[in-house]
Amino acid sequence: MQDRRKLIETVDLVKHFPLYSGLFRRSRDAVKAVDGVSITVYKGETLGIVGETGCGKSTLGRLIIRLLEPTRGIVKFNGVDITKIPIKQFKPYRRRMQIIFQDPYASLNPRLTVASIIGEAFKAHKIALSKQEQKKRIKELLGIVGLAPEHADRYPHEFSGGQRQRIGIARALAVEPEFIVADEPISALDVSTRAQILNLMVDLQQKFGITYLFIAHDLSVIKHISDRVAVMYLGRIVELAEKNELFSNPLHPYTQALLTSVPVPNPEVKKERFILKGEVPSPINPPSGCRFHPRCKYAKDICLKNAPRLGEVLEGHLVECHLAPGIR
Repeated sequence: MQDRRKLIETVDLVKHFPLYSGLFRRSRDAVKAVDGVSITVYKGETLGIVGETGCGKSTLGRLIIRLLEPTRGIVKFNGVDITKIPIKQFKPYRRRMQIIFQDPYASLNPRLTVASIIGEAFKAHKIALSKQEQKKRIKELLGIVGLAPEHADRYPHEFSGGQRQRIGIARALAVEPEFIVADEPISALDVSTRAQILNLMVDLQQKFGITYLFIAHDLSVIKHISDRVAVMYLGRIVELAEKNELFSNPLHPYTQALLTSVPVPNPEVKKERFILKGEVPSPINPPSGCRFHPRCKYAKDICLKNAPRLGEVLEGHLVECHLAPGIR
């Protein structure tokens, strides 16, 4: 599936967004969007990130490709700590890491033709192509993502949502990246179009050896496209495992709750549901100890006082829970 060579590695990655108030705009507090995340993405794999809205998934993706600067922590790309590279010298790395945005309507400049949108990538990275070579390359990219060559001269408003997302994918592919953050790329699309875009992304990975960080809410999507899955809750990774292991043997109570919330098509099949209590706590003032304990039916005194660390419970199966070995 992949050669197990580390492409991306984060170490204790943190991003706090300060909140300012008062006449002098002093920072009184901060939103703890990502709060100590350490993960590895291997070359050629798809690591799925799943969790509730506001848990820090998109922020994590943007930190990894340095669209956001971390508060602290390390991001390594092919073993190089890219957080220490001056931004003026970062362009060679920027070319190797791209993003596909969630909203295909907002991510494309409505004043530019498709050819200009894709061509901007060549200009930004100073890829030396003649006008004829550039036109040829743009038509090749459109063909790769399932669009016709004549679409190059049209504007974004002339396309459907699925077609716009294909244009976004073509733009990401233009600089031949090794790593792509797919930030909920199908959530704004209808069901039939979602399947087409997912299949396209799988085909592109097989053809070009791309590594994905795939962010989504939909567990069925994550199961379809991912090799491994990381579950996020309130800025932390609470469970990480190979997809079949995670779906068949979820050990963290939050993962169990997510999986039991998925509707079963067969009404005769009954399954026990793990109903979460209350609302997601504020990332400004997360709970002490385990962040999930206010909503967890298994919570003990240790969960209220001591924060658990992400540790390996089974081979390749990491869980951040004091009681994980005994929970089924």
